[in-house]
Amino acid sequence: MPTVTSPDGTTIAYDKTGDGPPVVLVDGALCYRAFGPATPLAKQLADRFTVYTYDRRGRGESADTAPYAAEREIEDLEAIIKEAGGTAFVYGISSGAALALEAANHGIGITRLALYEAPYLVDDTGPVEPPDYRERIAEDIAAGRPGDAVKRFMKLVGAPRIAITMMRLMPAWKKLKAVGHTLPYDREILEPGRKREPLPSDRWTSVTMPTLVMDGGKSPEWMRNSQRAVAAVLPEAEYRTLAGQTHMLKAEAVAPVLKEFFAS
Repeated sequence: MPTVTSPDGTTIAYDKTGDGPPVVLVDGALCYRAFGPATPLAKQLADRFTVYTYDRRGRGESADTAPYAAEREIEDLEAIIKEAGGTAFVYGISSGAALALEAANHGIGITRLALYEAPYLVDDTGPVEPPDYRERIAEDIAAGRPGDAVKRFMKLVGAPRIAITMMRLMPAWKKLKAVGHTLPYDREILEPGRKREPLPSDRWTSVTMPTLVMDGGKSPEWMRNSQRAVAAVLPEAEYRTLAGQTHMLKAEAVAPVLKEFFAS
């Protein structure tokens, strides 16, 4: 298992497949190499690119170091990019899109940036987050109940109660609980865009590389509003909707779009 070491000493595990210019894939909440969309997408891209997938800190085979800070995750991604040669194309999905955006703003060697549905809240159309959500998640984790944190998160994102109940009976539940303690990490990364108000126009001024901002044609309007808002505040952004897709994006739907964007 190849690894890189982040500046704070945290070991980050990764996989590398394919041949061509380097592309790094950044997962969203509760996902990692063995559980999520990155590995299937890497297989779709490997005929054109050298694709790096990695376990974000605290997930899968990567280590973790307290205290958490979003800056440490940016350093993790930078360590992967340095391993790839110092520059790379980067694609992030969901909270991984928010992480990739913050990392690009720090100037870490991202030459083209693709983002899919960073779940920001930019108006009153989105789901209402309970005012004590972050505190309750932290309490669940501190008490050794990562499963409760996962249930709370799934309820927040709109999963039906019956779906949550059924999920607890499936093999995937063990994998979800194993990374439940990282949910506060995602929430911290998303904080700048979760205020139910227009995105700050001066936050990502260093994101001057070509950027593709995407959403799904079947995603809710609040999510699509958010992506249009992201594209509007970035100087070199293109906004595109992938027909028929939801937040559960299919690798075969996004792979051709990424190939086109990263090759242009």
